[in-house]
Amino acid sequence: MIIILIGAPGSGKGTQAAFLSERFGLTHLSTGDIFRSEISSKTPLGQQAAKYVSKGQLVPDSLVTEMVASRLSDPQGGRYLLDGFPRNLAQAQALSSLLSQKGAGVDSVFFLNLSSLEAIKRLTSRRLCGGCGEVYNVLSRPPQAEGKCDKCGKGLVVRDDDTEATSRKRLMVYEDLTRPLVAYYKTEGAFHEVDAARPPQDVSAQLGAIITPLVSGARS
Repeated sequence: MIIILIGAPGSGKGTQAAFLSERFGLTHLSTGDIFRSEISSKTPLGQQAAKYVSKGQLVPDSLVTEMVASRLSDPQGGRYLLDGFPRNLAQAQALSSLLSQKGAGVDSVFFLNLSSLEAIKRLTSRRLCGGCGEVYNVLSRPPQAEGKCDKCGKGLVVRDDDTEATSRKRLMVYEDLTRPLVAYYKTEGAFHEVDAARPPQDVSAQLGAIITPLVSGARS
């Protein structure tokens, strides 16, 4: 089973990926996590990727696909949740070709739809603990004491990529590269659009209601 999450920065992909992975026993494959793991372990793929990352360049689509493919050990029998991949049409087409060679395909695509205005509001409201790394949101999940982490008491900071200027740039990249995947997957298979502006628990409930019969069908 292959499930894909698509959404703009701030749409809650990370939150929903964690929920779905735990509830349905899915293997969560995040490109960010894969990159960090491959680079820190100095694998051959990681060493290639590091050359681009160290220069601030995008890792080529072919290399990104190869890194993700290395984690899809059993695309027919396993259950995978792809988060952050594919990032563009070239990667989506490469994934389709890869799965086809293994006799598999994408089972479901979830698009967490969120307006740019709401995305910027969410991104600029995020705070990160400088001590333990816990993430807060001053709008939806504020700390008990302003500016301090509930867990370790350290001060909270605004990440560089959560400033308004950077958030707008991230959304521009998303609209240019990733948004076209919506039209692509609408014609390729099971596609579900979810209103990501709703409370996280409501989004989780809707996603869960859609995935439950898919998982049940896979078991039978």
